[in-house]
Parts: sequence; C-alpha cells; structure tokens
Amino acid sequence: MEKFTVNLSEISDVEEFVRITANCKFDVTLSQGQYDVSGKSLMGIFSLDITKPVDVLVECPDDAVR
Repeated sequence: MEKFTVNLSEISDVEEFVRITANCKFDVTLSQGQYDVSGKSLMGIFSLDITKPVDVLVECPDDAVR
C-alpha cells in the first residue's frame, strides 16, 4: 500500500484525478479526517473539503504497475 497527500483545490483537478484513477485496476481511496471515499468517484471526492489536502491510499499489487 502506498500513501501520499494531494491538493485537489480546483474542479478541473478533481476531474483529472478521477479520469486517471478510473483506469486503475486497483483500489484508490481518498481519506480526510474520519472520511474515506473512492478515488474513482467524482461525487465522493466532492463530498470532501477540497480546499484542504487529502490523503491518497493506493492498494496496488506489485505486478499491476508493470
């Protein structure tokens, strides 16, 4: 599992993030405080406070990145 922080402060940032993660064959989760949402869900991401950084958790098997 990989974890990093991103800023998705613009609507276009969120749209681009979802476009990229939609093609992933593994789970991508955005976490902010006590809330966890799918990184592939536009509505889920907009339920977070996008004016603040969010943590990204990627559960990618080693063979999926090749």
